[in-house]
Amino acid sequence: MARPTASKAMEEIPMRRPERGAVAAGRRTTRRVRAAGVLAVMAVATAGVGAFAAPASAQRAAAADLAPWRLAGDTTPTAGAALGLGEAVSMALSANPELGVARLAVREADERVSEAWGNVFPTVDLSTSYTRNLSVPVNFLPSIFIDPDAPPDELIPIRFGADNIWDLSIDIEQPLFNAAAFIGVGAAGRFQALQDETFRGQAQVVVTRVREAYYRLLLDQEQVRLLENSIRRVEQSLSETRALEEAGIVSEYDVLRLEVELANLTPNLRRAEEAVAEDRRTLAIELGVDEGTELRVRGALATMRLDDVEANSADNREVLAFGGVELPEADTAVARAMRGRSDLLQFELTESLRTTEMRLEQVQYLPEVSLFGAYGIASQQNGDPRFFGDPRGYRRIAGVRVTLPVFQGFRRDARIDQRRAVVDQARLQTEYARDRARNEVRTLLAAAEESRDRASAQDLAVRQATRGYEIASAQYREGIGTQLELTDAEVALRQSEFNYAQAVHDYLVARARLDRAAGTVPVSATDADMDDGR
Repeated sequence: MARPTASKAMEEIPMRRPERGAVAAGRRTTRRVRAAGVLAVMAVATAGVGAFAAPASAQRAAAADLAPWRLAGDTTPTAGAALGLGEAVSMALSANPELGVARLAVREADERVSEAWGNVFPTVDLSTSYTRNLSVPVNFLPSIFIDPDAPPDELIPIRFGADNIWDLSIDIEQPLFNAAAFIGVGAAGRFQALQDETFRGQAQVVVTRVREAYYRLLLDQEQVRLLENSIRRVEQSLSETRALEEAGIVSEYDVLRLEVELANLTPNLRRAEEAVAEDRRTLAIELGVDEGTELRVRGALATMRLDDVEANSADNREVLAFGGVELPEADTAVARAMRGRSDLLQFELTESLRTTEMRLEQVQYLPEVSLFGAYGIASQQNGDPRFFGDPRGYRRIAGVRVTLPVFQGFRRDARIDQRRAVVDQARLQTEYARDRARNEVRTLLAAAEESRDRASAQDLAVRQATRGYEIASAQYREGIGTQLELTDAEVALRQSEFNYAQAVHDYLVARARLDRAAGTVPVSATDADMDDGR
């Protein structure tokens, strides 16, 4: 099937930031504009710590591509309508509870970035107070301070203050050089990118689970259909055999064999119907709909052709479009996994975050430089209070503060060593995850190839078993075949049909897991990677 090629593996999950409203967006924009003047000073101040405060531009550029998204609109299934795989995936991405939790984590990460930016903005504190002295404070001073002729041991009471005291103060401080605050902004940005990628990874997991639940429901529905067909064929054979018994052509034993076979098929049908009900409940949970919602799905494994996509019905083509029947080369699939697999990207982002945290500890050795200023008004009166009445005094100060950490009992060295160990740990975890990803991709690719080949072989078996049952049935009606041959032919037909459906199901499941392992999970038939060489 001719299909357009996706530009890159990461496009399998469309990645846009979740909608949070124009007000929130405007607030973030205002914060960035206000930061422009501060950053002009920071650019000079941070020149000496470039080795420590590595810019996060590359990480944030990646985060822009990894930003989560959500689907809009009503995704409630129409009562009685059959659900396509694309609709099921859209519903899950919009209403799945796990994705709802992940969206809240992304929102928290966004606010952490805003909080980190607050450390480089100026701080402004305003405080004011009014004090009513019910009893004005009195101190005792030597009388000699006032009367040189007074005895040296004599004290006199002196009042300090007035009945009413007013005070107002405005304090401003602007960091000029604070490496920890600057790197903290980068750390928050890396944490935000990690949460964005975690959301994308969770979306891929949910889509894969929906696909597997959908395929399992198709398989169990096929099992119900095959058992119903078998029961119908056995009932027809039983009716014919009873007529032959009355005519004296066959024995009572032939009738008993068919009655036993029918009795064995009936509970199997009940179990298959219960499996279908369980599959529907499982799918309903993944889609975030009420458990009592009647879910019906489109597609049929028995008529699904893996060797010729165009020969399929529209419903089956939609199912196949999510994975396709063309498997990628092993090296290509592994390369895509290394480039776009979500858990690997999460490990890499975690390693970057841990490195930033280590740098945050290292810059604790550097000084902090800030500007500060204060403006104050004070007023006091006796008698009735008058709001900041006379007399009044004013305070105006400005200055530069430099803080240089000298010694903290080797705690900083210990924290740096701890962070370095955590960075090494994250690096080892990343390498181990890559090795496991390579193995998983190759294993799933082999499983998909095996199930596809098995489906091709079972297709031939179904045709042969169908022809065999037709021959055995005709011979039995003509009296030249045995009832045992007819029973064996019916069982062979039912088993071959189910084996074909099972092979198609196994291929679809293996393909869904392969897409997740390679980081190329589609969310609709049009978003799937349409490259036949995939």
